[in-house]
Amino acid sequence: MEMNRKHLTAILLALSCSSIIATSAQAQLQLEIAKSPDASAPKIAIVPFDSDEKIYTIVESDLNHSGKFTSASKNLPATSTLNSIDANSWANASVPYVVVGKVSQPDPNSYQIHYQLFDVEKKQFLLNEVLTAPVSRIRQAGHTISDAIYQALTGIQGSFSGKIAYVLRNPNVPDQRYTLQVADTDGERPITVLASHYPILSPTWTPDGKSIGYVSFESKRPRIYLQDLSTGQRQVLTSYPGLNGAPSFSPDGKSMLFTGSMDGNPDIYQMNLETRQIERLTKDTAIDTEARYAPDGKSFIFTSDRGGSPQIYRYTFDNATVQRLTFRGTFNARSTLSADGRKLAMVSRQSGSSFKIAIQDLNSGVYSVITPTTLDESPSFSPNGQMVVYATQEGNRGLLSIVSLNGQFKMNLPSEQGEVREPAWAPK
Repeated sequence: MEMNRKHLTAILLALSCSSIIATSAQAQLQLEIAKSPDASAPKIAIVPFDSDEKIYTIVESDLNHSGKFTSASKNLPATSTLNSIDANSWANASVPYVVVGKVSQPDPNSYQIHYQLFDVEKKQFLLNEVLTAPVSRIRQAGHTISDAIYQALTGIQGSFSGKIAYVLRNPNVPDQRYTLQVADTDGERPITVLASHYPILSPTWTPDGKSIGYVSFESKRPRIYLQDLSTGQRQVLTSYPGLNGAPSFSPDGKSMLFTGSMDGNPDIYQMNLETRQIERLTKDTAIDTEARYAPDGKSFIFTSDRGGSPQIYRYTFDNATVQRLTFRGTFNARSTLSADGRKLAMVSRQSGSSFKIAIQDLNSGVYSVITPTTLDESPSFSPNGQMVVYATQEGNRGLLSIVSLNGQFKMNLPSEQGEVREPAWAPK
């Protein structure tokens, strides 16, 4: 019990003495495929686009680490271009889907990408689209194409064009030992949002994806800040005596949950972001922390040791009732909900000292551990609910990993510049 309370107390604290910058970072994450889909996953061939050296490789990489397909883009059985695909050759090679395209540059500032997705069995185009993109957003264009292809084949929105926020710890740069960064989901195009000599924890996106909340210790006590990503401007949201931690923004962007101890015990509070008025929601003698709004805004989940060990609970706003959600294992914390509110991701310990990422279906109660590693933390769902990003330790490397919900696909995102922690997938 005492060890669990210490662990929860450690979760609450975030030290951050910061200077704000918004420049391209050199600490790019390196994408490593750790586990590929099995042979039953359908093959998809991304044929090199005409007059292009960048876009098709982005699309190929995205779909290859989607967890849904396997790449068939090497040793292509036939030459294929726009409106010219030999279906029989692809069928003989057991490749059911083919992507072709062409890139042109109508002016110095933009590209025009014409791409097609072909269904070999049906012998028809599932997509035949033209996309115009500024030269500066060529990677974004590739991710957008990947999203469209993924949705056409699965019926589920793609998440390749999204962003992930994370904290990079680099002990070799004392003045910027900790940086809050935002990058594409494949680790490319990292931007430094915040640099600090001290640790940064709990980055949390606003529902519009335009700002990030975090905790700072600049005035010798923790404060919650909100920072606009486009301007770098920030504001203090909480500066109460004691703890100010674990922010979470409501789906409508009007309120924020946070952990506070101004009344003597760590509890969950809600702030009206317009009036800055706060309301204490939990009033238990236990430690209550890590609140996260449900997607419909009618409830929130949080971690509490009120039952003797850290477990996940749900608080319903209408009647102020609290319901315990997790019963498996001796420790469940750092929980988050999928965008549809049906699945719960958490850090779970069944026994011993192994902390893994587990998924619980809130309708059926089915519980499954999806990670092979043993020191996992901070899970965050992709917007489409098909993947989870989390921080882990492999050997002497602190890195991010992205895993599919069935555990059949996994990729790592380490950095050569230090340890990567505290991931948060941006909302769609």
